[in-house]
Amino acid sequence: MTNPDDARQWLAKADSDLLNIENNLRARRIPWDTVCFHAQQAAEKALKAVLVAHGRPVARTHDVVVLLAECGDIDKSLAILEPDCRVLNAFAVMVRYPDALAGPTTEEGRSAAAAARRVYEHVRRLLP
Repeated sequence: MTNPDDARQWLAKADSDLLNIENNLRARRIPWDTVCFHAQQAAEKALKAVLVAHGRPVARTHDVVVLLAECGDIDKSLAILEPDCRVLNAFAVMVRYPDALAGPTTEEGRSAAAAARRVYEHVRRLLP
């Protein structure tokens, strides 16, 4: 590992995204697009923390499947998160803009939140 302080900063940002999710899930009216967006962001930032902690360059991408593959070279145990990352990838851009399609459903929102937590917790166990 080369820079644990930078990795902690990335994790702190991911933690803020998770807090946004928790706060929104307690709301009377839940904005599922916001929950899904922050879920994707939490996973993205957690995976970028892994890269930074190991002195790897951080790609300017929102594709968490690509980031996961880069992290997989560091720790093979991360491969278990691929299904979660595939779920979250859909929310990197789609939920930011109005669209003719309906937004994420309650089930999709809860699934995205759970996937983000799994990615974050797995990364937390790997980093000091």
